[in-house]
Amino acid sequence: MAAADNAMIWNFKLLSHNALEGFGGIGEGMSMQLAKDGRRILWLAHESAPINFTAVDVTDPKSPKIVARRHLPESHMRSNSLETVGDILAVAYQTKEPGLKPAGFELFDISTPEEPKSITFFDCSGPESRGVHQLWFTDGETIHMSAGAPDFRPSHPKDDQFYRSFDVRNPSKPVETGRWWLPGQQIGDNEGPLKRHPEGTDSGFRPHNTNVYPERPDRVYMGYLDGGMIVLDIADKAHPKMVSRWDYHPPNVGFTHTVVPFFDRDLLIVSDECTRNDGADWPKLVWIVDNRYEENPVPIATCPMPPVDAFSRRGGRFGAHNLWENLPKEGCWKSDRFVFGTFFNGGMRAFDLQNPYQPKEVAYFVPEVPGAPFGSCQLNDVFIDDRGIVFTVDRFVGGLYCLEMDF
Repeated sequence: MAAADNAMIWNFKLLSHNALEGFGGIGEGMSMQLAKDGRRILWLAHESAPINFTAVDVTDPKSPKIVARRHLPESHMRSNSLETVGDILAVAYQTKEPGLKPAGFELFDISTPEEPKSITFFDCSGPESRGVHQLWFTDGETIHMSAGAPDFRPSHPKDDQFYRSFDVRNPSKPVETGRWWLPGQQIGDNEGPLKRHPEGTDSGFRPHNTNVYPERPDRVYMGYLDGGMIVLDIADKAHPKMVSRWDYHPPNVGFTHTVVPFFDRDLLIVSDECTRNDGADWPKLVWIVDNRYEENPVPIATCPMPPVDAFSRRGGRFGAHNLWENLPKEGCWKSDRFVFGTFFNGGMRAFDLQNPYQPKEVAYFVPEVPGAPFGSCQLNDVFIDDRGIVFTVDRFVGGLYCLEMDF
């Protein structure tokens, strides 16, 4: 373990850092394109305007180079999420307020990474829609997403997004194939209205990540914010059905974020998102869930965390957020033993689940970020390629960090 000022690193080796020319605020979209000329291009979605996305050549992770960048058309937008399959890039657009445009998703031709070309834009705007928050695109055929719609009337303004899927085999003409929301989420539902969380902790009932894997193409694994973890049956894409729901808040403060299945071990790795500064919504954790009986998932452990008293004083948020999702694509590293996650000012951390009842921390990386608005890093997302190179990004100004595992 080494430390310098507020920087800490253990069992990782820092290969390089790129501040992205001063636009280092990255959201939750990281995706690697294996270009036809042999290069590895890492596409990054930005947390806020003015930048839409940045493409970085990480063929040599010791010397990452920006090769493309696109600006957003409006300052009230963010491109929080993106994904690539082959030479297609999908980008999610969300607006700050309902009713604004453009809101939806856009597909780009990135066969020449330096010159991304728009193929189509699908409009998801509406009087009560902010567009698309997150999308999942791994098979080249279907995009699964958390999105609003012009014809959706949420029972509460915070419940404005729901699960939608689109057939994009013809990328110039996306076609909606299915939609689902928690009963009671829309005006006119037979059930509801949904019981709100306590004042000050109400984040809304809507999906965040909407993960689908080739091992179970008939399942969507969703973090549903205040609704907990939800698994959908999408064998009939037009008529999704809920298989299970695990809701652990209250008493915990809401915001279930990501669900990653470890199929060979019948485990689900579930992360919360910390959304408040200075530990105000502690604890925000990474949960280990026994999924042997799919209809009744049972939590069995949480990943160990550093003391909140120490990290809440570092500035900004401290708690769980994004996980490495074992993306089922060429060029991606996969493991059903190790969990990687970002924890804002707690940096990026790795855990060994050899014994799932007793996860052990095995590595961490907490960089010093000069000029950070809260005085600390706010690491936001993590991506791991099939060389074992670990990429992590900062939410505000830090940019991109390229690391090597040392465990």
